[in-house]
Amino acid sequence: MRIEVNGEPREVTATTLADALVELGWGAAKVATAINGDFVPASARATQTLRDGDRIEVLAPMQGG
Repeated sequence: MRIEVNGEPREVTATTLADALVELGWGAAKVATAINGDFVPASARATQTLRDGDRIEVLAPMQGG
């Protein structure tokens, strides 16, 4: 399936957001996620299905100050 991740085109075999995060290397990371501009909480990622062409944003918290 072809999706866009943080503005970059990617091919994934995953069908859910949780599986896509694992496939893309963010499986264990503490991140915020959105699909097509809508926030997806961590508790909903396993049931959030992906469709061809979805735009996913993955944001990691920043440290420092």
